[in-house]
Amino acid sequence: MKRAIDIMGAIAGLALTAPAMAAAAAAILLCDGPPVFWTQDRTGLHGRVFKLWKFRTMSEARDGSGRLLDDAARLTGVGTMLRAWSLDELPQLWNVLKGEMSLVGPRPLVPAYRERYNAIQGRRLETRPGITGWCQVTGRNALGWEEKFARDVWYIEHGSLWLDLKILARTVPAVVRRRGISQAGHATMPEFMGSARDR
Repeated sequence: MKRAIDIMGAIAGLALTAPAMAAAAAAILLCDGPPVFWTQDRTGLHGRVFKLWKFRTMSEARDGSGRLLDDAARLTGVGTMLRAWSLDELPQLWNVLKGEMSLVGPRPLVPAYRERYNAIQGRRLETRPGITGWCQVTGRNALGWEEKFARDVWYIEHGSLWLDLKILARTVPAVVRRRGISQAGHATMPEFMGSARDR
């Protein structure tokens, strides 16, 4: 049932948001130039790695040594707007349609984090990652990593169709309020280096 809802939801979402995605793509091209999309390896169900799609929100600006500048320095004007309204996430409907993601689930993170999870945190890989999730409607990036992972595991333990519908219903108000877009002092989130008690 969850997969059927994902397929129908992704198809409907792609159709309904096509004008918004076209506008976002045009804004990126006009203001920042190509490429429009940004991809990155992320870890999905059972640790399988897949390519996550997003609209590009950052430049490739580097320092004198050739290293990428931090997120805050690379975030573009268009990118800031897209992130504020979560429009940069819309291409992930394609990931849902392909079966790599779900509409609802823990957010997919980079493969390097997998080795940094403790046994409980690693349970977040027991389900497909989602475009939205329990963390996204109860704090988003205002939460610290350990609290986010605790909520991911809670979702897995209490998962149901009703809970998914509840999260989907709360996602739009959460996006409109634009709270928790980034953690204090960061453009997005600091890197997860493992729980302090596990180091």
